[in-house]
Amino acid sequence: MKTISLLIYEDAILSSIASVMDIFNGANRYCAQAGKEPAFKLELIGEKMKNIQLQSPAQFICYKTIDEVTQTDLIMAPAFQGTPDHVLPKNKGLVDWIRDMHAGGTEVASLCLGSYFLAEAGLLSGKSCTSHWQALDDMRTRYPDINVLADKVMTDQEGLYTSGGAFVSLNLVLYLIEKFCGRDASIWVSKMFSIDMDRVNQSHFAVFQGQRRHEDEDILKTQVYIEQHFDEQLSIDQLSAMANMSKRNYIRRFKQATQNTPLEYLQRVKIEAAKKELEKNTQNITTLMFNAGYNDVKTFRQVFKRFTGLTPQEYRKKYSRSATDTSSSKKWGTLHGRMQ
Repeated sequence: MKTISLLIYEDAILSSIASVMDIFNGANRYCAQAGKEPAFKLELIGEKMKNIQLQSPAQFICYKTIDEVTQTDLIMAPAFQGTPDHVLPKNKGLVDWIRDMHAGGTEVASLCLGSYFLAEAGLLSGKSCTSHWQALDDMRTRYPDINVLADKVMTDQEGLYTSGGAFVSLNLVLYLIEKFCGRDASIWVSKMFSIDMDRVNQSHFAVFQGQRRHEDEDILKTQVYIEQHFDEQLSIDQLSAMANMSKRNYIRRFKQATQNTPLEYLQRVKIEAAKKELEKNTQNITTLMFNAGYNDVKTFRQVFKRFTGLTPQEYRKKYSRSATDTSSSKKWGTLHGRMQ
């Protein structure tokens, strides 16, 4: 039996705690039906108090405080609401405890923004991690020695696990069930909780908002220009001249400020515009391709899939309400006809 210590603190997101408890308990139900002993013992652990009121209307009674835990197999840090600058200093005791426990051989996992706890403890230095797509740029800036992966749903390195944003993080829980209980258990749990297992990419969830958390005003000026004129034929020579820099120096400073080359930034802006039009489902693929500043269907399709993990057609089918409504109506009509 694996003992799992799920951290409870007042900024934790309720679903990041309750869903994990439900899924691990589901795995134990599978074990019982299979005539096996429970696979997981789940403990709720707090820093100083056992009675913890979350920011949401929920209260948890912890099994133990961190001072009372001398041994556990896996620590899980749930996601939080609020900014890292607010949450991390409040929970420095948890960060230090995570570091000490891992040094003693305990594995550690994070759910969504819980990755900040692992990063702050220094456990991810020189390693790869993932997190909620909205936090990735901040993590790259805050922890430059960590390889932050934008599209991964989860990572597993030397007893350290991280997972993607929000409910995508439940795929890590399924992964842990499969790792410790076997494939049959994870399949059963995925069906019981209707979780799409084996998901490996979260990039299509991301909304590109422009990397503006820097103080390079010359680069910022060209970023704004790119966002306003992305549908035109922009060149690096044109943009570097606008910033009064040599082409080489401009590319270097742009990359330093945004973690993207100017071309990558332009492509991201174009693809974000195309995504919005696909969600509306008001234009055909060729028209929105031209409106996004692309002239070649093959190139557009390749770049779109590189940034989202889906083709334009797949993205429209997944996120366009009218396309979804039409598909659902057809399925319902077919089912209704069979019933009659």
